[in-house]
Amino acid sequence: MSMNRTGRRVFRRTAIAIGLLSAGLAVAETELTVNGVTVDSSVVDIYAQSRLQKPAAQVSESERAMLVEELTDIYLLTTQSRAKELAETPELKAQIELQKRGILAQATAADFLDRNQATDTEIAAEYAKQIELAPQTQFKARHILVESQSAANELIAELDGGADFAELAKSNSTGPSGPNGGDLGWFTPDQMVAPFSAAVEALEDGAYTEAPVQTQFGWHVIMREESRAATPPTLESVRDMVKQSVEQRKLQEYLTQLRELNN
Repeated sequence: MSMNRTGRRVFRRTAIAIGLLSAGLAVAETELTVNGVTVDSSVVDIYAQSRLQKPAAQVSESERAMLVEELTDIYLLTTQSRAKELAETPELKAQIELQKRGILAQATAADFLDRNQATDTEIAAEYAKQIELAPQTQFKARHILVESQSAANELIAELDGGADFAELAKSNSTGPSGPNGGDLGWFTPDQMVAPFSAAVEALEDGAYTEAPVQTQFGWHVIMREESRAATPPTLESVRDMVKQSVEQRKLQEYLTQLRELNN
């Protein structure tokens, strides 16, 4: 079953945002001074997290020394008088403003999610809803993919004459499953493009399509081999995904409220 990810526009927790909100960071103390500007340890910690993609506590002494050198160069460049002039140009000023707002938005979204975590009741309700909406049947099918309708019709004529479907797929299909006799294994309708799924659902077990089926990939001849009731995943196996879905929906609802208040 494929769980829906609610909310089209949600802010994801990035390493920077989590670092900014982390209660585990040590009390900041000055680590270096560049052109009169002090750089405290929290800046180095956040830089380490974003640069090396791991917690500051896991950064080795040699890695931290390298990061301090990089930060020194950054501060040397950005404390020049020319840098201050550039920072006031419309384009760069806009870029700086957007970066600042982006980081702050990520941090605020992460803080909202931390304070509005999904409860067990909400997770169970979301899981039940997703199970109800999930496809109830799985299918096992083979297909032969060709470039033209006429080629597909010729293959159907061969099948009508008693040809073996798997062998035709091996010698004619342009799809990646061709070498395996067109075997697609077990799938649910939502895992295939709509015209393909509709054709499979309309067939009986053991039957093949009497007319070619067109999708964006080409022309298909499809054989439905078997069908069975779909077995939904257990709640525990998809709990994290369901939890994320609930929390992202909460964030989306919060953003909708903010937009309404802003109108």
